[in-house]
Amino acid sequence: MTSPFTSLSPPAIDAIAGGKPLALFLDFDGTLVELAATPDGIEVESGLFDRLHALFDRLDGKLALISGRALDNLEMHLGSMRIWRAGSHGSDCRDPAGAAMGSAAQALPPAAIAELMAYADRAGIDYEAKQHGGALHFRAHPDAEGGALAFAETLSAEHGLAVKAGKAVVEVVRPGADKGTAVRAFMARPEFAGACPVFIGDDVTDEDGFAAAQELGGHAIIVGTRGDTRAEYRLPGVKEVHEWLNL
Repeated sequence: MTSPFTSLSPPAIDAIAGGKPLALFLDFDGTLVELAATPDGIEVESGLFDRLHALFDRLDGKLALISGRALDNLEMHLGSMRIWRAGSHGSDCRDPAGAAMGSAAQALPPAAIAELMAYADRAGIDYEAKQHGGALHFRAHPDAEGGALAFAETLSAEHGLAVKAGKAVVEVVRPGADKGTAVRAFMARPEFAGACPVFIGDDVTDEDGFAAAQELGGHAIIVGTRGDTRAEYRLPGVKEVHEWLNL
């Protein structure tokens, strides 16, 4: 998966699309806001909501947030948005007016939820309930990663579910949707026709979005120091993302 170009800084935002309209797809945690010990511990920079909507206007509406968070959780931190957005790892896509694109994300079976909660309690790690799944967080206990991943894989196999591993988190979700699915859904809309897609993200779960953007003739930008990626370009951190976006 590793790209030979991942040490390269991306061209300027007004040049990366090569003369085409630019369509931006942005991850949230680790990309627009710094990671925190817990999902609710993030600090959203003052004015970020307004600046994202100004960027949406500058791009003639070709901007979408694509997050692993459920959309109601994302809006709890950002406010009620009027931009394209996808939550639950791409399984819940909405247009700027909030209308659903396709079916909403499905919750996990109650038995799977109960097993996840019981495991988190036994392992002394945090459990996060989501509309589309459940997450085991171990940022404060990095030694718990192997056990959490093994448990999640066994549980998923038993219930016909899927596992998404990220930075200090393992999530159990319904199979089928990922961030690449969301990119393709947005790019199929007439509002995005003819645009060059660029996906910016930091985590393993963003690789599907990277692949979709590249397959559609666009580019991928990874944030941070993770080495194993298909992205062509790299930005060092959240601060540099904001600078590149002119936020």
